[in-house]
Amino acid sequence: MTVVSGLARGVDSIAHRASLDANGRTIAVLGSGVDHIYPRENSRMAEEITRQGAVISDYPPGTPPDGINFPPRNRIISGLSLATVVVEAGERSGASITANYALEQGREVFAVPGNIYSPQSKGTNRLIRNGAHPLLSPEDLLEALNLTMVTEQQNARMVLPGNANEAAIFDVLSREPVHVDQIGIQAGLPIEQISSTLALMELKGMVRQVGGMRYIAVREARAAYNVDEQKDD
Repeated sequence: MTVVSGLARGVDSIAHRASLDANGRTIAVLGSGVDHIYPRENSRMAEEITRQGAVISDYPPGTPPDGINFPPRNRIISGLSLATVVVEAGERSGASITANYALEQGREVFAVPGNIYSPQSKGTNRLIRNGAHPLLSPEDLLEALNLTMVTEQQNARMVLPGNANEAAIFDVLSREPVHVDQIGIQAGLPIEQISSTLALMELKGMVRQVGGMRYIAVREARAAYNVDEQKDD
């Protein structure tokens, strides 16, 4: 998993630091040029991040940190991520802006619920009221991203290799949900083959059912499948 955040004080710094301490991968998205680390006390952390991930910006080198730069950069944080987690947010906050970008980009949004009288929970509670997933444990996030059975899925892929039916279904699926009947029509396969193949692909972690017999492709599985196909060729 890659943790994406903005290198700011508070939860951003905590998220990056936790990832670094766990020898994980993390990306910091700046609201300035990459040669202007802000806040300055995070300069050493930024150096660490470059060794375990990346420090990126869509602002040219030499751009100083400016308040108007930070809200637009949040679209990159959400766009790079499969899910956005909002830990705390006031009535108006950068975290809420990121969550709105995530919704526009079709990403999952999670929010940690809090005391209704806490100013820093007003934003998260409102997100939950409006349809965000309430995040009660790390497992909630892992389950939503289909990461609870990574080892089992990797083993299943080795034991149950891909075939032409899987390739045909993958050509149809994307991150947008597609109904099983439409999959059959576009893939040119009978419904019984579609159902059995989708069941195996879901076991492998290659596709995910999102309700109402609609399926999406798991992006990481698609990338791995394409690489394997190229190797076979």
